Amino acid sequence: MDDDFVVEEDDELKSFLPNGFGKQDVKANVALQIERSKRPTVQPTKVRDGGGYGVARQEHGSFTADSQEDKDDDQDNGDDEDEDGEDDEDEFPVSHELVLKTHERTITSMTLDASGSRLVTGSTDCTVKFHDFASMTPTTLRAFKSVDPTATKTSASSETHPIHHVEFNPVSPTSILIVSALPQVKLLSRDGEQIAESVKGDMYLRDMHNTKGHISEITTGTWHPTNRDLCVTAGTDSTLRIWDCSVRMMQKDVIVHKSRAAGSAGRTRMTAVAWGASPQGSSSNLIAAALDGSLVMWGGNGPYNRPSAEIRDAHQRDTWTSGLDISSDGRTVVTRGGDDTIKIWDTRKFKTSISTVIHPSTSSQYPTTGIKYSPTSTSIITGSDEGSLHILNPATLKSELVTPVTPNSPLTTLLWHPKLNQILTGSANAEIHVLYNPSISSRGAATVMSRAPKRRHIDDDPNLTTDLSQGLSGDAIIAPNGNLSNHRQQHSKPLTGLTASGRSRDPRRPHIPVTTPFAKSQPDEKHVRDNIPLSSMRDEDPREALLKYADKAEKDPIFTGAWRKTQPKTIYADISDDEEEEGREKKKARQV
Repeated sequence: MDDDFVVEEDDELKSFLPNGFGKQDVKANVALQIERSKRPTVQPTKVRDGGGYGVARQEHGSFTADSQEDKDDDQDNGDDEDEDGEDDEDEFPVSHELVLKTHERTITSMTLDASGSRLVTGSTDCTVKFHDFASMTPTTLRAFKSVDPTATKTSASSETHPIHHVEFNPVSPTSILIVSALPQVKLLSRDGEQIAESVKGDMYLRDMHNTKGHISEITTGTWHPTNRDLCVTAGTDSTLRIWDCSVRMMQKDVIVHKSRAAGSAGRTRMTAVAWGASPQGSSSNLIAAALDGSLVMWGGNGPYNRPSAEIRDAHQRDTWTSGLDISSDGRTVVTRGGDDTIKIWDTRKFKTSISTVIHPSTSSQYPTTGIKYSPTSTSIITGSDEGSLHILNPATLKSELVTPVTPNSPLTTLLWHPKLNQILTGSANAEIHVLYNPSISSRGAATVMSRAPKRRHIDDDPNLTTDLSQGLSGDAIIAPNGNLSNHRQQHSKPLTGLTASGRSRDPRRPHIPVTTPFAKSQPDEKHVRDNIPLSSMRDEDPREALLKYADKAEKDPIFTGAWRKTQPKTIYADISDDEEEEGREKKKARQV
């Protein structure tokens, strides 16, 4: 036997066998996970820049717009362009992304609290989803709660409505403003519990000042920038209503916008509203857009009898102005109209627009398509009908950066959080993209991608588990003398909309108990007789039940006891047999 015998190591077998036994710590390869979240690069394409088209410059899944006249200069200065591209990449947090797929239909609105830890989204699937970045891992990107604020009862046949707007209170992030396609607005806690609800106005009153609430659908709303107790809603009844949330959503003021468009009868639909600080910082500005193309501004502290400024033809009439935002210093306002234009306005000279650029609108199909300022108001972000994110210069409205997010699916809502320095986008394909840059972004998506992925468990799939709260009868017991073939056919494949245990996937649909030989559908007779008062009267004859008290009523009368001694004795007349026969004959004659 050779003592120098050596067994060659098999790398594949070594990688297959475990390295140890017992509980092992799961370590995350943070660099690899962040690298996987890096956005793919795209080929340079032409993008629209102002009135013409420019050439796109590739930058890690995004490109910037350059004019055709500078094309030759860009080729001569290639090194300088690479350095500028790196600077643009570091300036905007768009190099990496995190995708959330928790809704089923178009994302209409989203909001983050001041700390950036909780994300709340609304959609046309009539639900509000609550996400917590602190509990997410790269493999568990899901919402921890889903709420339908418009459901009036817990059943599948209840009427539901799409969500138009959700927004955290910027001063006190314990309450969320929920605007749905109803005349009533709701306040929810950060955990999804209802706090308050506004009242519905009287639709038969002509003067809107006398109504206690909206009489038709609310389109949008927002919070006061500094007062935690005030919020404003805009409705299709041509009014803005300011609510005091400290006293259970009491209406504080009513602003009626009188349209001057021909044939409108003085009414129009309010499409967008924004409440921002004033240039001097002493008071705030309340600005709203209407369907008749007007843009109206009031002083945020009132009075609201007359607007401080009004632009009648800010956008084309009968087009939906979906986007409206005020800069952080309160000096400029940006609007995105349904007439395929984006305009900048000066609040100090609120007459004509400062700058205008052509940008295709999607508000006719997605009325909540928005436009937002960056936290420092040095940039403007908006989406396109092609699914690209446009970062515009606030002075010239030219595209500084254009990056595709959801190709062939329009971006419907956007958000740039100041503390996280991350851009969130919602699309028509029900996807939420969190764009970030590991070098300049903090927490949020960057923290999620730095955690160890959670191992998937078989119990995570409801089709492979049994709901023990309902017992085993629903899955295993077969009724005697039953058709075994039907049972096998029923359990051979899961039913649509049902879990493996037979429960409905819809939380609003009540569960129907399974009827088995061991569970009777009718209650016990003894239980009904002992626990339900007067239940025994169902089997009694009412005449016999009353005759039982005839002797007692005669001996001890209750109602005529006061006249017992003075009541005269009843005397009946004595009738002979002949008189009785004559009486019978008379009755027969009358009947004939």
